[in-house]
Amino acid sequence: MTVLDNRALNRATLARQLLLDRANLPVIDTVAHLGGLQAQEPQEPFVGLWSRLRAFDPHTISDLLTERLVVRTHLMRRTVHLVTADDALAWRARHDAMLRQRALGAYRREFAGVDLDELATAGQALLADGEPRSMAELGRVLAERWPEPGPRALGEVVIAALVPAVQMPPRGLWRARAGVRNVPLAFWLGREVAPLPPSDSDPVGQALVRRYLAAFGPAASADVRAWCGLAGLPTAIAAIRDELVTFRDERGRELLDLPDAPRPDPETPAPVRFLPAFDNAILGYHDRGRIIDDAHRGLSVAGARVVLVDGRVAATWSVKAGTVTVASLRDFSRADRNAVAEQGRALASFLSAGESHGIAIEA
Repeated sequence: MTVLDNRALNRATLARQLLLDRANLPVIDTVAHLGGLQAQEPQEPFVGLWSRLRAFDPHTISDLLTERLVVRTHLMRRTVHLVTADDALAWRARHDAMLRQRALGAYRREFAGVDLDELATAGQALLADGEPRSMAELGRVLAERWPEPGPRALGEVVIAALVPAVQMPPRGLWRARAGVRNVPLAFWLGREVAPLPPSDSDPVGQALVRRYLAAFGPAASADVRAWCGLAGLPTAIAAIRDELVTFRDERGRELLDLPDAPRPDPETPAPVRFLPAFDNAILGYHDRGRIIDDAHRGLSVAGARVVLVDGRVAATWSVKAGTVTVASLRDFSRADRNAVAEQGRALASFLSAGESHGIAIEA
């Protein structure tokens, strides 16, 4: 079986993630291709798309949100993702069990003795009028019946796990600062969440695996699970295994992939790219060694914004008063430093609507 080293996997990831060459895709097609973008920090997806698309207009995302073609909702890993409306409806039921399990993992003691189905029914009834509510507002009403967990835990568990809901605009709009107010997913989209098909072969899981490999492959089954948080995918993988090709990584793990997906030459040059906090190009793997060194792995879960140089995490970045400041994690060659500065100036211009091109690079 062909062995793919980390550099080969890196270039495949960059190609699938649209980080090797900026794409000319429509924004909604890009969101679909990526299987959604991590969006717990509402402005971060704009940088993720700017790094992936040519001539990206951030107002397009705002339009898609207000036109209800994309939504902000709890989905993969019980985190907020920006996904297409179609994917939210198609995937939500398949994530239900995982969402409940993770909610109980965070609040197991608080919810001892609470019937989650009863709580879900009560939450649905409160939200049925379509009036936008915060988690706290919902939790305070529910606490009249279930005082023990407390309003905060009640609101979070209902919205993040029990009732399919979306975060309404202006939350997530370009340059908007707005609190989180939630309405039911079906109410907002005017369509019901797709029920799970009565099939032992897990057709929704099959679709998820195919979509994951298109955007992240080649990858191990553990990587698929790390991306979506779903444990019960072996049946889906077994059902489509004949469609897939297999490789090994340097650790000997079996890697799955779509036969015609891009696997560039490992020596393909990789441009500098600025990634937002919690970008799935890093978080979407169990083994993140293809893109980040073990010594810096903690950055990927700490909310650090990172810079890729030659395809790997080589710096962090922040922005203040219109200036993008880069803090390097290793020495840069002159060519690398110039490339980082060029992209940093372009990012500063994007974030400031052309008012600033400030860049500072710190050792």
